[in-house]
Amino acid sequence: MDSETKTQGLEIPTPKEFNFTECLAILGRSDQELLHTISGERITKLLNAEGELVLFELSYSGSALHIEFLHRSPSEQGKQAVMWYVMDWFDLETDLQPFYAMAASDPVLREVVEQHAGLRIMGMPDLFEAFAWAITGQQINLTFAYTLKRRLIENFGSSTKVGEVEYWTFPSAGTIASLEVGQLRELQFSGRKAEYIIGIARELANGHLVKEELVSKTEQQVEKQLVAIRGVGPWSAHYVMMKCLRFNSAFPISDVGLHNALKEQLGMGRKPTIAEIEGFAKNWTGWQAYATFYLWRVLL
Repeated sequence: MDSETKTQGLEIPTPKEFNFTECLAILGRSDQELLHTISGERITKLLNAEGELVLFELSYSGSALHIEFLHRSPSEQGKQAVMWYVMDWFDLETDLQPFYAMAASDPVLREVVEQHAGLRIMGMPDLFEAFAWAITGQQINLTFAYTLKRRLIENFGSSTKVGEVEYWTFPSAGTIASLEVGQLRELQFSGRKAEYIIGIARELANGHLVKEELVSKTEQQVEKQLVAIRGVGPWSAHYVMMKCLRFNSAFPISDVGLHNALKEQLGMGRKPTIAEIEGFAKNWTGWQAYATFYLWRVLL
C-alpha cells in the first residue's frame, strides 16, 4: 500500500510448537472478515487500545512474530497493547508439549494433530467480541453469521482509512450498550439475539462482567456465572471460555462443527452421539479446547 508508512516495530519470540501458516488458515476462512486482512503471509489489523487506534502489520520469520506499525507510530501504551493482544490472539504462552504427548497416542487426534502441528487456538482477546460472536452464531450458518458481524462492525465499530483501504475494530461494549433492540433488528439480528447482545454489553459496560476477574476463577465457577447470563447456554459459555478466557479444559461438546469434524475424521456414516463424544474425549482431560480446535481445522 503506497500511502502507508512503516515505523519501527516489535518482535515477539514464538514457541517451538508454532506454525504461522496454520494459524493464517484459520484467520482466512471467510472473505467477509473485516477485523483483519491477509495478504500473502502478512496480517494487517487495527486495534483500539483504550481509544487509541493502532494499525499494525504482522509477519513471521526466524522463530518470531514481527509487528510493524503502519500509518503512524503509536504511544508506548499503544505498542504494549498491541504486543499483549498478539500474544493472547495467538495463544503464545500455552505450552503445547503435554497436549502433543497426549495426542500422539490418541486414536482420534493423532493424525489431525500431526498434520496441523503448530496450530494455536486463535482467540478473541476482547470479551465482548467473544460473547457477541457466540450469540450471533447461534442456530444460523457461518456465512450469515459473518454477514451479521460485518454489519455490526460497519455500523458501530471504529475505523481508519489509509489510502483506499478502510480498517475496522469491533464495536465496544459501551457503544452497543447504548443501543435499542430495534437498531440491531434493522441489521437482521433476531429480536432475541439483539436483546442478548445489548444485555451483555451493558453487563460489561457497568463493570458486572470483568475479564480479569473471570480468568482468576475455576472453570466450574466461570461456567456457572456465564450460563446465568440471559442468552448464554453451555455452548456459548464454553466457546467464550475457550476463545477468550483461555480455559484449555473448556469443551463445547454440543458444537455442530465438532460433530461434523468427528464424523469426517473417523469416517462415520453419521454424526456421533454426545455419549460417543464423551467416550472419545476420555483422554483429553485438560485439553478439550485444543482437541476441539484441531478437529475444527479438519473442516477447512
